[in-house]
Amino acid sequence: MVSATVVRGTAVTAALVSLLAVPAHAAPRQPGATTAAPAASAQPEPDIDGLWGVLRTARRHGAPGAMARLDDRSTVYWAATGVADRATGRALSNTDRFRIGSVTKIFSAVVLLQLADERKLKLDAPVNRYLPGLLPDDRITVRHVLSHRSGLHDYTNEMFARTVPGFEAVRSKVFTYRQLMDRSLSKPRTTRPGGAYSYSNTNFVVAGMLIEKLTGHSVRTEYKNRIIDPLELRDTFYVHPGKKIPGRHTRGYLTPDTAGTALVDATEQTVSWAQSAGAVISTTRDLNTFLSALLGGRLTSRTQLAQMQRWVPAGGTQAYGLGLRRRDLSCGVSVYGHTGAVQGYYTYAFASKDGARSLAALANTSNNGTVLNTMLGTLESAFCGKKAKSGQRATPTERHEDVAPGVPVNPDPR
Repeated sequence: MVSATVVRGTAVTAALVSLLAVPAHAAPRQPGATTAAPAASAQPEPDIDGLWGVLRTARRHGAPGAMARLDDRSTVYWAATGVADRATGRALSNTDRFRIGSVTKIFSAVVLLQLADERKLKLDAPVNRYLPGLLPDDRITVRHVLSHRSGLHDYTNEMFARTVPGFEAVRSKVFTYRQLMDRSLSKPRTTRPGGAYSYSNTNFVVAGMLIEKLTGHSVRTEYKNRIIDPLELRDTFYVHPGKKIPGRHTRGYLTPDTAGTALVDATEQTVSWAQSAGAVISTTRDLNTFLSALLGGRLTSRTQLAQMQRWVPAGGTQAYGLGLRRRDLSCGVSVYGHTGAVQGYYTYAFASKDGARSLAALANTSNNGTVLNTMLGTLESAFCGKKAKSGQRATPTERHEDVAPGVPVNPDPR
């Protein structure tokens, strides 16, 4: 068992573990480098030892590896434990790329809000104004779609009713948006337009269709031109329908439904079942850069950022805006971002309201409810520090976090 002893601003690293603090935007340092303490903040100081403990707990519950990066004004902390590749034993690193799942939804929402800034889109206009005949109800607006209040059934309920067989059936398939929509529209709607929040990947398939219709370009092109290139996100890609993650990356492992069954390497897949709802690849560094820029007002007008943060209740201590999730932590601090579940990967990406502190964390496994809930503790440690209530790290599995209500999540698959 590899371990590390951490002192504030200093790191001791071993073969499978690293925990470092370096000045933000500085050149990479060698393991063991030191840095000055972070700038003073109105928020509680982050609990780096607590963050490290969360990652180790995720490993004990079945994740091959877990990592996190915390950008706090002038200081960066990062931690990684476990392996990126179970076959070779290569250590997990925060330089590894990974599939971010539904954190992609923020990318799609940002593009549509930019189009609203350009007066090419109205949030309260019917979707059918831009995509005639697509939806069965003219009352469903763009806002309803982006806030999961359209009532459109989530087709992934049936697609992944059985975890591994469902995945294997689609891992190499290439779907059109229309084919995914047909799967949804064949089922009854879950609520009236503008009704209660009901998470559905179908909503962000609609978002992708809107982006492509209004711009005349692919989602890939719009992400690149509007977000990736301006922010210099060197490790962020939309490769659909390609199956491989380019460059250095961590492999992702899917947890089967049957307890004790071997993990399934799910790294190579088209993610065509998600597309604009969940197919982006990134790193912890790029995700923190993205969220800091968004919440710092660098990607949309102040007006559209305010629209993004018009919240509706989303269960428990959560609320949902337009492609953006708010979590209210145990110490009274709220954070803003999204979670991302895609086969083999589970991501948390959240930031403070002003974007000055941001946290991206990953476990390279999925469909493991205990790991899912354990990773919630990364937010508590990063934003509440030692004020975090320990009970926040042992809550029941959140069924509507980032998985459609009908998709099974194993509470403890070991």
